[in-house]
Amino acid sequence: MALGRVGRCCRSFLLDPSKRVFCGVLQPGWMEGCIGAKRHLLSENVIRLHEFQQRKLAVAHLRLRGKKLISNKLQNTQLILRDDLKLFLHLCDSADDMLIVRDAMYRYHQENLNFAFKEFKFGPLFVRQCYELGLEEFAAATVTDEKMRGFFNDSTSFNITIDMLFTKGLYEKALEVLGIMKSQGVTLNTDTVTLAAGTCYKLNTPRSYEFCSTLIEDKQSKGFLISKQAQCFFVALAIRQNDIEKAKLLYPQIRSFDNKLSENLTVLILAMTGAVEDAVSILSAAVLPDRPTFVKKPKFSEHVLDVLRSCSNGGPHMMEVEQVVANLKQAGQVTSQTLDDMLCHTPKVNSKPVLVQARKASRRTMKPLNNILLSE
Repeated sequence: MALGRVGRCCRSFLLDPSKRVFCGVLQPGWMEGCIGAKRHLLSENVIRLHEFQQRKLAVAHLRLRGKKLISNKLQNTQLILRDDLKLFLHLCDSADDMLIVRDAMYRYHQENLNFAFKEFKFGPLFVRQCYELGLEEFAAATVTDEKMRGFFNDSTSFNITIDMLFTKGLYEKALEVLGIMKSQGVTLNTDTVTLAAGTCYKLNTPRSYEFCSTLIEDKQSKGFLISKQAQCFFVALAIRQNDIEKAKLLYPQIRSFDNKLSENLTVLILAMTGAVEDAVSILSAAVLPDRPTFVKKPKFSEHVLDVLRSCSNGGPHMMEVEQVVANLKQAGQVTSQTLDDMLCHTPKVNSKPVLVQARKASRRTMKPLNNILLSE
């Protein structure tokens, strides 16, 4: 009977446009409405645009001299030094300047093919400059240029480029950059996997779903730490691809996350798999009156609750669902924020911990502390 209700529920989403409330689930036209969203997935700790801009200001007075120096060296085929290129990367303030610096990077790369770039990485500087000037496609073309293979050998350069493309809604291009990054042997770190999952979620195609599944499952098999956001993207993509069985398998992983996004996804999965009673239990627990006032109450998306109500329509738990939804609304725990809004959020900046240096001398006698005291 439960499976029958699930079938009727899913068919009702397909046939009745008014019930297509989940962000993108069984709603083909939803994707187009979100492409213009100006959201990125990398925190300021990674992009570090403000820090880069501060350094630009510090050397702004050298702009004319630096530009002339690079132009002369390019024209006269003189050797381009590391500090020359580093300075000019901080002095660029237009697309024309970026064309010059790209030529300079080509030359520098050719002149130093037999040397390692471990002492300084130009890639992050270049893509941050592109980020500031809004040159995401130019950055992608340069980073993936076969002639520059080995120059952008760090994850940060690719990650910021993909983040720029994601922000502008260029998801196909972002997936292409991801593929090239992987083929070049550049390390795919935690941020890369999150960006990949987010890009695949936005594309919502069988190809992107397969790419995301392969990437995450491969990383998990190697003991790689997958971020909460990436796992939630993967679950949401499985739901959008109507792979409810896969979503059920992933359910225990996101259920352990104590945040608004995972709770909403959990309710959605339970609703779409016919476990309406379990979904009601979670929602009922969220509105318990004995919850301390200083504890933040979870909020549930209105769209997710509409899915639950549709799936319970005509079933034995219909009245319970209506009651718990009414209780949530009365408690102010229903939000108009969609699952897409919750998924595509920019991580908070992690503040650096303050290092407290251990005292080695007594404040009273100013004599060195006993070793036993230091060890405690």
